[in-house]
Amino acid sequence: MDTSVLNSEWDKTFPQNDKVEHSKITFHNRYGITLAADLYKPKGTEGRLPAIAVCGPFGAVKEQVSGLYAQTLAERGFLTIAFDPSFYGESGGTPRYLTSPEISTDDFSAASDCLLMRDDADPERIGIIGICGWGGFALNAAANDPRIKATVTSTMYDMSRVNANGYFDSMTADDRYELRRRLNEQRTEEYRNGDSGRDGGVIDPVPDDAPDFVKRYHAYYKTSRGYHHRSPNSNGGKLATAALAFINMPIMSYIDEIRSAVLLIHGSEAHSRYFSEDARKRLTGQNKELMIIQGADHTDLYDNLDVIPFDRIAEFFTEAFRQQ
Repeated sequence: MDTSVLNSEWDKTFPQNDKVEHSKITFHNRYGITLAADLYKPKGTEGRLPAIAVCGPFGAVKEQVSGLYAQTLAERGFLTIAFDPSFYGESGGTPRYLTSPEISTDDFSAASDCLLMRDDADPERIGIIGICGWGGFALNAAANDPRIKATVTSTMYDMSRVNANGYFDSMTADDRYELRRRLNEQRTEEYRNGDSGRDGGVIDPVPDDAPDFVKRYHAYYKTSRGYHHRSPNSNGGKLATAALAFINMPIMSYIDEIRSAVLLIHGSEAHSRYFSEDARKRLTGQNKELMIIQGADHTDLYDNLDVIPFDRIAEFFTEAFRQQ
């Protein structure tokens, strides 16, 4: 993909930082899909820098949360990229709005490929950040790719677990069977009609009796705070039948074998907190940490600069890279 076809205007949900250089790049994963990314580099720097690839949340694009994380860490001295995952945003891949356990995991390794090829990135100091559902993919990638020297997850979801078990593991085997039955009936119709159905994105308008976390998603994705016209969550959503792969193919199976450093960050009031707490119990070694942000909910860690612990994230990567 020629970078000239990518949007050259500043179209992020956050303001541009005049201490950081911004440019567009592309790279490819091992499935031949071209991924588009925003590259952020601290102004006035030379030589090889520690480098971080950022993606997420699940159903978001690089102009939203991941770009904010990437630009903020670039101001702190890191070379960073925020990338659109396969099938989303400015990245390639068909069908559009698909999410795959394997391909989504590989996108992080593909981002590492990209950084390892750059003359301004230190190949011994490559890290990743996964936000929301991409936190689970980040841990999955770290388990499979030792080139990743440090991993941060923020407000993490395990997408296999939530699709197979529902929120708070509330689904039964009968519930799961009914979900499979319904999604496969939809698959039959889609094959017959040649049209793939989407899950609708974040519900709008929000019913009065909706859970608080649904209202918080709406407050981010459906308002000027975080809306973006390329974001599936802000618009028509992801492919509904993509959930079948997550039900049948669990990610994070080998996270107990991650040897590199991991920092899990979650809000004390987040409905999703149990994902990080349970992941921490499975991680081994002294270089693993769970950081709970008191009073924060799930979406506070999307864009609340008073809550997101960027200083600690920068410190964590610096320490982890030093110990390699």
